[in-house]
Amino acid sequence: MELGLKEKVVIVTGGSSNIGRSTVSSFAAEGSKVVIADWDELQAEKVVKEVKDSGGDAIQVKTDVSDWDQVQAMVTKAVEEFGKVDVLVNNAGWTREVLFMETPREQWEKEIGVNLWGVINCTRAVLDHMVKQKYGRIVSISSDAALRGERRAAVYGAAKGGVISFSRTIAREMAPHGIMVNVISPGGIFPEDKEEHTGEMSMHKTTLLYTPEQIKKAGLRYPTRRLGKAQELANAVVFLASDAASFITGQTLSVSGGFTMQ
Repeated sequence: MELGLKEKVVIVTGGSSNIGRSTVSSFAAEGSKVVIADWDELQAEKVVKEVKDSGGDAIQVKTDVSDWDQVQAMVTKAVEEFGKVDVLVNNAGWTREVLFMETPREQWEKEIGVNLWGVINCTRAVLDHMVKQKYGRIVSISSDAALRGERRAAVYGAAKGGVISFSRTIAREMAPHGIMVNVISPGGIFPEDKEEHTGEMSMHKTTLLYTPEQIKKAGLRYPTRRLGKAQELANAVVFLASDAASFITGQTLSVSGGFTMQ
């Protein structure tokens, strides 16, 4: 199937690790030009090198998605480098699993800043470009924590629920301009990255603390009896950003091995 992604310019926030890294590689394999917007500059450079070594085209722009000025500068850099923005993947996320009553306010603010404000900032920063060209695809990563209610994820789940609500409204407003807006809601994803990440906003530092036994036990909660793989999420992202999904907007797709069924 022809996905129509060749020569498209794709911004992937949080593109240096796990889901983001697989998403970057998948778009590059389709012939897209990729901008990695990530706080972890060193790891992002490694992913850029991987893409270029495979014959693709990518750049990285160090970005704190919760900072409006940095987001604007990142989008400006993307346009200067590649001439346009066709696809935005709001993948950057951050959390620490703590019971709500034991969570400091600083963590609430960071979770909302990265997970919700980050999506709002990046979406607003690309919309003028997409409206002008009458074409755009926005895919945001939420979480099944927003759909089910998960212990130790109160504010994170609230922020990710906000992503779903925000995306539905933007989908209605932007559809007349040829811009499709959708959400993917992951369940548990196996932490495949091995490198230590330097960016303080990388949620994968905490993920890597889980033992293989804990990961296996977590997978038993799913009908598939396993956690998902980053590539399985990336496949769904690429589909929603492609011509194959040209009549799909305002939807939330749970990619969770049946953990959440709607």
